[in-house]
Amino acid sequence: MSSLATKLNHEISATNVWFSEDKLHVALIDGREISVPLEFYPRLNKATKEQRDKFELIGFGTGIHWSDIDEDLSVEGIILGIPSRF
Repeated sequence: MSSLATKLNHEISATNVWFSEDKLHVALIDGREISVPLEFYPRLNKATKEQRDKFELIGFGTGIHWSDIDEDLSVEGIILGIPSRF
């Protein structure tokens, strides 16, 4: 991966994740916050609050992993509005 690609990936990295009743919220390293309907991600939508809250930022914040529900999302995919296929 080129240093430019690495720089761009880190610029869209997540620093925090939280949920409201029907949305996934992600804070980005550059200060932006994005929100996406939970219906985009069926596993997260069906998960309990405890399962949702047990996430890990991976790849220097370029991805989010929920081991309890076997869900991985890329921050880039969230920004682009790519829904989960499962």
